[in-house]
Amino acid sequence: MPKETSKYSVIATGVSKVYKMSESLEVDALTAVSFKLKQGEFVAIVGPSGSGKSTLMNILGTIDKPTSGEVYIDGIPTSKMNGNELAEFRNKKLGFVFQSYNLITGLDAEKNVELPLMTASLSDSDRRDKAQKLLVRLGLGERLKMRPTQLSGGEQQRVAIARALVNNPALILADEPTGNLDTHSGDEVIKLLKSICRDGHVTIVMVTHNLDIAKYCDRIIHIKDGKLEKQEVLA
Repeated sequence: MPKETSKYSVIATGVSKVYKMSESLEVDALTAVSFKLKQGEFVAIVGPSGSGKSTLMNILGTIDKPTSGEVYIDGIPTSKMNGNELAEFRNKKLGFVFQSYNLITGLDAEKNVELPLMTASLSDSDRRDKAQKLLVRLGLGERLKMRPTQLSGGEQQRVAIARALVNNPALILADEPTGNLDTHSGDEVIKLLKSICRDGHVTIVMVTHNLDIAKYCDRIIHIKDGKLEKQEVLA
């Protein structure tokens, strides 16, 4: 284990992923990718289609495991965990924000935000209070009882961000979070994510194809042909 794990929210060391397509065909999706992310950094991952961005995000999100190498999140090595350990780890340490919001249409905003807390040892009132405070903080205090279909795209994404934050994660993974939004709403969501990094000391990793959006970040990691091509430090 790297000695400096306590200094960083995320450490990727030599992460490679090989997909075996057949007996004679293997595809190198990632090759020896290494980087370190400090607590509170807002980082964009960019690259052409098929570059390995989604594979890297899946590994960071513990949805997939590297063929070799290791990812440390909040000082914890993730590649050797079993299914139950991974599920608990994701619930406690990770938050996810998706392009399509992934809200439950039959539940109001408040209940959607409460979902990750259902396995926590909290009373109904404590879960409700925590969800309400987050939604008020994100400017949705008058939308608590509205269902996703009653909210604009930008409001739905704010609910999704509140849901990602509710368990106080070490890392939030955002997959094209502005992809379904108009320019104004997209800018507002990115500014919100940036403020969350600053105020809550949460690390956010975002995949985006939009370089104008990526420029809001502290750093841009460029992936090409499964390799880390370069990193740009913007802040």
